[in-house]
Amino acid sequence: MAFVAVIDDDEQLRTALADLIGSCGMESEGFGSSRDYLESTKVARTNCLVADVQMSGMSGLELYRTLLRDGYQIPVVFITAFPDERVRREAKSLGAVCFLSKPFQIGMLMDCINEALGHRRPPAS
Repeated sequence: MAFVAVIDDDEQLRTALADLIGSCGMESEGFGSSRDYLESTKVARTNCLVADVQMSGMSGLELYRTLLRDGYQIPVVFITAFPDERVRREAKSLGAVCFLSKPFQIGMLMDCINEALGHRRPPAS
Protein backbone atom coordinates (compact mmCIF):
# COMPACT_ATOMS: atom_id res chain seq x y z
CA MET A 1 0.00 0.00 0.00
CA ALA A 2 1.34 3.43 -0.94
CA PHE A 3 2.36 5.73 1.90
CA VAL A 4 1.79 9.47 1.46
CA ALA A 5 3.28 11.91 3.98
CA VAL A 6 1.55 15.28 4.42
CA ILE A 7 3.71 18.05 5.88
CA ASP A 8 1.85 21.26 6.72
CA ASP A 9 1.85 23.46 9.81
CA ASP A 10 -1.91 24.09 9.44
CA GLU A 11 -3.30 21.31 11.64
CA GLN A 12 -6.83 21.35 10.22
CA LEU A 13 -5.66 21.16 6.61
CA ARG A 14 -3.00 18.55 7.41
CA THR A 15 -5.53 16.31 9.18
CA ALA A 16 -8.15 16.76 6.45
CA LEU A 17 -5.67 15.91 3.67
CA ALA A 18 -4.29 12.86 5.49
CA ASP A 19 -7.85 11.62 6.11
CA LEU A 20 -8.85 12.22 2.49
CA ILE A 21 -5.80 10.40 1.14
CA GLY A 22 -6.51 7.52 3.53
CA SER A 23 -10.10 7.33 2.29
CA CYS A 24 -8.72 6.84 -1.25
CA GLY A 25 -7.04 3.57 -0.27
CA MET A 26 -3.58 4.86 0.60
CA GLU A 27 -1.84 5.01 3.93
CA SER A 28 -1.21 8.60 5.01
CA GLU A 29 0.16 10.46 7.99
CA GLY A 30 0.43 14.16 8.71
CA PHE A 31 3.43 15.96 10.18
CA GLY A 32 3.31 19.48 11.62
CA SER A 33 6.81 20.43 10.49
CA SER A 34 9.61 19.38 8.22
CA ARG A 35 11.68 18.51 11.29
CA ASP A 36 8.93 16.22 12.66
CA TYR A 37 8.88 14.36 9.35
CA LEU A 38 12.67 14.06 9.08
CA GLU A 39 12.88 12.74 12.65
CA SER A 40 10.15 10.16 12.04
CA THR A 41 10.62 6.57 10.94
CA LYS A 42 8.48 7.19 7.84
CA VAL A 43 10.96 8.86 5.48
CA ALA A 44 12.35 5.65 4.01
CA ARG A 45 8.89 4.24 3.29
CA THR A 46 7.31 7.39 1.82
CA ASN A 47 6.05 6.92 -1.74
CA CYS A 48 4.78 10.49 -2.17
CA LEU A 49 5.23 13.72 -0.24
CA VAL A 50 2.64 16.51 -0.03
CA ALA A 51 4.43 19.51 1.46
CA ASP A 52 3.47 23.10 2.17
CA VAL A 53 5.99 25.52 0.73
CA GLN A 54 5.92 28.08 3.54
CA MET A 55 6.20 26.74 7.06
CA SER A 56 7.94 28.02 10.14
CA GLY A 57 11.38 26.52 10.57
CA MET A 58 12.33 24.54 7.48
CA SER A 59 10.27 25.33 4.37
CA GLY A 60 8.91 22.64 2.08
CA LEU A 61 11.56 23.46 -0.52
CA GLU A 62 14.33 23.18 2.08
CA LEU A 63 12.86 19.86 3.22
CA TYR A 64 12.90 18.52 -0.31
CA ARG A 65 16.47 19.72 -0.93
CA THR A 66 17.49 17.90 2.27
CA LEU A 67 15.79 14.69 1.15
CA LEU A 68 17.45 14.86 -2.27
CA ARG A 69 20.83 15.53 -0.66
CA ASP A 70 20.34 12.47 1.54
CA GLY A 71 19.56 10.30 -1.49
CA TYR A 72 15.77 10.10 -1.24
CA GLN A 73 14.00 10.36 -4.61
CA ILE A 74 10.44 10.83 -3.30
CA PRO A 75 7.93 12.38 -5.71
CA VAL A 76 6.63 15.63 -4.23
CA VAL A 77 3.50 17.72 -4.57
CA PHE A 78 3.97 21.25 -3.22
CA ILE A 79 1.03 23.25 -1.92
CA THR A 80 1.05 26.93 -1.02
CA ALA A 81 -1.20 29.78 0.05
CA PHE A 82 1.32 32.26 -1.40
CA PRO A 83 1.89 31.35 -5.05
CA ASP A 84 4.98 32.96 -6.51
CA GLU A 85 6.29 32.23 -10.01
CA ARG A 86 9.92 32.18 -8.86
CA VAL A 87 9.11 29.62 -6.17
CA ARG A 88 7.05 27.59 -8.66
CA ARG A 89 10.02 27.48 -11.06
CA GLU A 90 12.35 26.43 -8.24
CA ALA A 91 9.95 23.67 -7.15
CA LYS A 92 9.69 22.38 -10.72
CA SER A 93 13.49 22.51 -11.12
CA LEU A 94 13.79 20.26 -8.06
CA GLY A 95 11.47 17.78 -9.75
CA ALA A 96 8.08 18.57 -8.20
CA VAL A 97 5.22 16.65 -9.77
CA CYS A 98 2.79 19.51 -9.06
CA PHE A 99 2.69 22.95 -7.49
CA LEU A 100 -0.83 23.75 -6.25
CA SER A 101 -2.12 27.07 -4.92
CA LYS A 102 -4.46 26.98 -1.92
CA PRO A 103 -7.36 26.68 -2.11
CA PHE A 104 -7.14 23.86 -4.63
CA GLN A 105 -9.65 21.32 -5.81
CA ILE A 106 -9.35 17.97 -4.07
CA GLY A 107 -9.55 16.23 -7.44
CA MET A 108 -6.49 18.14 -8.61
CA LEU A 109 -4.52 17.05 -5.54
CA MET A 110 -5.53 13.42 -6.00
CA ASP A 111 -4.58 13.57 -9.69
CA CYS A 112 -1.15 14.89 -8.68
CA ILE A 113 -0.70 12.17 -6.04
CA ASN A 114 -1.76 9.47 -8.50
CA GLU A 115 0.66 10.84 -11.08
CA ALA A 116 3.43 10.86 -8.47
CA LEU A 117 2.67 7.23 -7.66
CA GLY A 118 2.66 6.29 -11.34
CA HIS A 119 -1.08 5.74 -11.44
CA ARG A 120 -1.81 8.12 -14.28
CA ARG A 121 -5.33 8.12 -15.58
CA PRO A 122 -5.78 7.52 -19.29
CA PRO A 123 -6.47 10.66 -21.32
CA ALA A 124 -10.14 11.50 -21.84
CA SER A 125 -11.50 10.38 -25.21
